[in-house]
Amino acid sequence: MPDNELRTLIVDDEPLAIERMQVICAALSQIAVVGTAMDGKAALAAIEAHAPDLVLLDMTMPELDGISVARTLAHTPQAPAVIFVTAHDNFAVEAFDLDAVDYVLKPVTSERLERAVARAVTRRGERAAGKGDWLSEFWVPYRSELLRIAATDVDRIDAERDYVRLHVGERSYLLLQTVSGLEARLDPDQFIRLHRSTILRRDRIAGLRHDGLGVWSAELDDGATVRIGRTYLARAKAMAGR
Repeated sequence: MPDNELRTLIVDDEPLAIERMQVICAALSQIAVVGTAMDGKAALAAIEAHAPDLVLLDMTMPELDGISVARTLAHTPQAPAVIFVTAHDNFAVEAFDLDAVDYVLKPVTSERLERAVARAVTRRGERAAGKGDWLSEFWVPYRSELLRIAATDVDRIDAERDYVRLHVGERSYLLLQTVSGLEARLDPDQFIRLHRSTILRRDRIAGLRHDGLGVWSAELDDGATVRIGRTYLARAKAMAGR
């Protein structure tokens, strides 16, 4: 098997869905199907037996569903990458929390699956190079769809109760996450938290300003300013080499 192929397991409780996925996969040079499973328990057994690089995982299955399978895999060494495949669009937050490669809605098209597989190939390369530990993208609900936003496109993240607001250019999107949870998953070389409610992309910071009485602000390249929390002042000065 070529080194650039992903050994792939297909998991779905519908035989016709498995057959359709096998047909689509047969046309993709980057994957090689090594097995199928029709429920979560069988999926875990097949993963142990075949050690796949990638699992195309249905979310809604009786007894042990796809979310439960992915949670189990998250605690195992050398876990395969997961692409969730589902007819429902309301599991994006769970998929995001489980660090899935992608979230593909049924009916699956070959073009859509090919894009998802390309991301899995890229992620494998990043992890092999030691670069895959940080969050690289977000899925956010927007109107009747899910948008994929690269982490490097996010200028600023603000906390809003149980949500965070991602600022991307002139637009912003709400995501059901905590700012502390995101901080732990973002690359500190690209992002810095300067307030209990605010994370900034480092390259958007134009400078630091002392406002007097120990109060400092970060000046952004668009002219906006963000007050730096006292707890985060030391890291702001360290960023500036002070």
